[in-house]
Amino acid sequence: MVRILSDSTCDLSKELVEKYNIGIIPLFVRLGENEYLDGVDITPETLYKWSDENGETPKTAAPSIEEIGKFFDPDSDDEYVVFTISSSMSVCFHNVRLTAETMRLSDRVHVIDSANLSTGIGLQVIRAAEMAKAGKSVDEIVSDIKAIKSKVRASFVVDTLVYLYRGGRCSGLAALFGTALKLHPRITVMEGTMHPEKKYRGQSHKYVMDYVKDMEMDLKNARKERVFITHSGCDKEIVDAVRDYLKSLNHFDEILETRAGSVVSSHCGPGTLGVLFIAE
Repeated sequence: MVRILSDSTCDLSKELVEKYNIGIIPLFVRLGENEYLDGVDITPETLYKWSDENGETPKTAAPSIEEIGKFFDPDSDDEYVVFTISSSMSVCFHNVRLTAETMRLSDRVHVIDSANLSTGIGLQVIRAAEMAKAGKSVDEIVSDIKAIKSKVRASFVVDTLVYLYRGGRCSGLAALFGTALKLHPRITVMEGTMHPEKKYRGQSHKYVMDYVKDMEMDLKNARKERVFITHSGCDKEIVDAVRDYLKSLNHFDEILETRAGSVVSSHCGPGTLGVLFIAE
């Protein structure tokens, strides 16, 4: 049997994880002296509260070899396809490969560097899970994912620069001026790293919709299977407006909404929203 695994930064909902029988390997989140498992015993709301009270970004860490090894059965004939957050952002990819080598399972554990984060990974994971369910071989799955990986379009518009500043991804001066001018940058993942692009201004409903509408041509030319709305805690009215807009395009077979987990939320802060899809 081919089993599909991912680290927890894929930000797939519990419902999607269960529907596609995906194994999730949690990363660690550290709030001071206390350590938690992403998606298991900590919520983004708890993280935001701690971060604001302490004025710093929580620490995150990749799962250890011991923790990763719990997801592999050396006595079975199962093969595994394991997705990780971009190797330029974390050592998860390295740790999974090292685990497979240590357990002498390198021939059965196929590790994919997603070159992405959040549901930019999730899009690849679901695609692999669909293929596994259809009885495709590991080689067919890995080959397909390699072919679509560069076509994944992942971007987000950020509500506050405070968390990017605390995490060292934005200078204090930029954060100060950005906040004063109510600037909201669009962050795009390209070749495994995050790049700031266009900046938006205005109230949350306006700048979020401006961000989404700027992608209209790309959305209309995307693969039809699905599109994700992924956010780190946005008002329901805003998320509903984005969903209604995507529905109005009459293009996607399904529009999925997910909440970003604690690892991703620790860097982007509350109010961040992204629309993620795969280009045709």
